[in-house]
Amino acid sequence: MKRTGAQIIWESLVREGVKYVFGYPGGAILPAYDAMLDYPIHHVLVRHEQGGTHMADGYARAGGGVGVAMATSGPGATNMITGIATAQMDSSPIVCITGQVPSKLVGYDAFQETDVTGITLPITKHNYLVTDVRDIQHTIREAFYIARTGRPGPVLVDITKDAQQASADFEPDTSPIRLPGYRPDLRPLTADMHTAAELIREAERPLILAGHGVLMSGAMRELREFAERTRTPVAMTLLGIGCLPASHPLNLGMMGMHGEAWVNNAIQQADLLLAFGMRFDDRVTGNTKTYAPNAKKIHIEIDPSEVNKNVKVDVALIGDLRETLGQLLPHLGHCDHSEWLEYIDEMKGDTAVRDIQSLPDSGHLYAAHVINDLWRFTRGEALVVTDVGQHQMWEAQYYKHETPHSHITSGGLGTMGFALPAAIGAKFARPEAEVWAVAGDGGFQMTAAELATAAQENLKVNVAIINNGYLGMVRQWQEFFYERRYAATPMRSPDFVKLAEAHGLTGIRVTERSQIEAAVRQAEDTQGTVVIDFRVEQEDSVYPMVPAGADLHAMIRRPKPSVLAETAADR
Repeated sequence: MKRTGAQIIWESLVREGVKYVFGYPGGAILPAYDAMLDYPIHHVLVRHEQGGTHMADGYARAGGGVGVAMATSGPGATNMITGIATAQMDSSPIVCITGQVPSKLVGYDAFQETDVTGITLPITKHNYLVTDVRDIQHTIREAFYIARTGRPGPVLVDITKDAQQASADFEPDTSPIRLPGYRPDLRPLTADMHTAAELIREAERPLILAGHGVLMSGAMRELREFAERTRTPVAMTLLGIGCLPASHPLNLGMMGMHGEAWVNNAIQQADLLLAFGMRFDDRVTGNTKTYAPNAKKIHIEIDPSEVNKNVKVDVALIGDLRETLGQLLPHLGHCDHSEWLEYIDEMKGDTAVRDIQSLPDSGHLYAAHVINDLWRFTRGEALVVTDVGQHQMWEAQYYKHETPHSHITSGGLGTMGFALPAAIGAKFARPEAEVWAVAGDGGFQMTAAELATAAQENLKVNVAIINNGYLGMVRQWQEFFYERRYAATPMRSPDFVKLAEAHGLTGIRVTERSQIEAAVRQAEDTQGTVVIDFRVEQEDSVYPMVPAGADLHAMIRRPKPSVLAETAADR
């Protein structure tokens, strides 16, 4: 049967199980949009192509499958760049389909022409330029296969306008996909497996470092069984949060630059680190020369290029984490590390007395109050998508996630503006979930236009703006390292309540802690998206903090409550 290239795009997407496409039309992709109306896929009209890629990303991370974003050529495609790079850094499976000028005009600087495959080559897992209608079906099939297999990531398919308009014979292709040189199903060596098991049996102070790979592999059950059988405590990367319930006694919390002090100290004193699906990035390790100096290191990782890249390891097990742990577990018996666990518990006491929650109520509203109360009043059951900045770290510290894929954020790239559009995508993936976007006043304004998308789709997403009148994390660095010279960080924002109302949505303002519960309850009970403007303490900082490049144990700690009380009283 004959089909146009535009029709083949949608035929292919339907066969991949795609339910939603997040996009913005334009000239070079218009043939595809014209054909769209004949297919059972819901198109979400975004307000900016960056928002579309973040929505596709949030959809994928929330468990919806491969996310799909669509845009036209030139500025439409280049507007996707930040979202594509965000997905690449965090290994999120998305497919971006862009229109391109007619093939005879490629390379001639035609209207709205950019070399988007050249631009995105370093930030995609793979990309394609399609100029022949006969190549569209197998290219899209390959794109989805590459995006979802091995270490997931973004794939871009750029299709010229004439390829979309041309016709060709079409029959659904169900043959196996073969890509010479692409090996997504690597397996660890048996000898390495035995060596790893021996190191685990010999360890007295072992520590598991659980990363995003646990969630992507679906290895939550295997992680829990491993930890419980060997009595090994578990520390999380920012993107690993949720892979073990926060209430589990072996869950220590987050590691790294703004991780818990006892976790970072435990890493420095461990004699064995078991890195599960994490890449030893600089926000986790601090100074790599002094990182975990007494520890042997076992790295289970699906991407060979990440092994020995930042930290040299003793044993590398290359392969899917869930399968590898499943093969490793039969080699392990039950262990007793009670002394090690008791020692770590003792270290927690010093942090508890420094917690902002222990400070007597001074009338000031702190971001930690907001996040902690949000956790309480949502019963810890929300799917929380955070932006980037101080609030992101407070959420990681104070919202206790019990379930996988309930915490979504931009980790590797640190993309401000991520939260709102990613939360919209997450809501499409899990319509039954209570979805909250938590953002700072700076990051929220970068993609605030997507409120209109939420309104047009009659979507229920609650938005918590942690509004301190600053670019908070930058201000914190200026306070600690630049003698409080607050250059370009004080921020004047619009009235967020009126902004919500201008979109036909509900806006709420909170200035005191006593108002938090009522605001959260109102947000939960209101149909449609709700924006809550939390006016928090302006010059609070995230603690602990490991200065960039410093030793992991060289943390800046929150002052004791007596010092905080004096400071608050002076204000």
